[in-house]
Amino acid sequence: MRKLEEQLGTELLVRQGKQFSLSGAGEKLYAEAQDILLALSNLEQTVGEDPPYEGTVRLMSPGSVGLKLYPHLLSLQSKHPKLIIDYRFAPNPDVEKAIAESTVDIGFMTAKSTLAEVSCTPIAQESLLLVTPATVEEPDWETLMTLGFIDHPDGSHHAGLLLGANYTEFQHSSLFPRKGFSNQIGLILEPVSLGLGFAVLPAHAVEAFEKSEGIKAHRLSHPVSETLYLSVPRNRSLQARMNTVIAEAKRWLNG
Repeated sequence: MRKLEEQLGTELLVRQGKQFSLSGAGEKLYAEAQDILLALSNLEQTVGEDPPYEGTVRLMSPGSVGLKLYPHLLSLQSKHPKLIIDYRFAPNPDVEKAIAESTVDIGFMTAKSTLAEVSCTPIAQESLLLVTPATVEEPDWETLMTLGFIDHPDGSHHAGLLLGANYTEFQHSSLFPRKGFSNQIGLILEPVSLGLGFAVLPAHAVEAFEKSEGIKAHRLSHPVSETLYLSVPRNRSLQARMNTVIAEAKRWLNG
């Protein structure tokens, strides 16, 4: 006790022979110590808890996947208000970087990560679709050349996959007259609906477009799909709320 008094520079006990009582400083220290012990006890209990429907879950994915998942996740949050959904739309490289740096909890990618810090598991397939104005019945090569290409950040990649498998004339998307570009997933089909060109997009983005009467999605003779990967930090255990979101996402993506 004397060592503690020396360290604090004040008397904690009032000594009267063999008897003693707490000084004012001693009573204050005792009260604060009780608060600290209670806080430590609560901390132990809180850390040990792992509720499946409480806390923040940070997710990131390309836009098409986000258009599919985000409304369902908000519905889940409506049922469980203590579950907080933090969803960011980003291209594959940004998702991969965020997972590797643990700045998000769950990522969805359309390309398998090459980083050791990222664990990837295939969970779904998403079709690529050729989308033209609604007036186009048969999208032959001449029609596509006349329409021109509405590009987007993954436009060249998607066109290479789908058109390369279905048109012998195709070499690169640069063959088409470039009629527009948008990096907003919800706006890429706007110019298509106005008859200004065609685009190649994942199915979820096409399904989410509100002006569906102005476009037509064509399933070509050689279908092409992208694999969707669930991506998480490799050496980090997932909390119950994250597993809840993953289970729901798998169900919605494969439903």
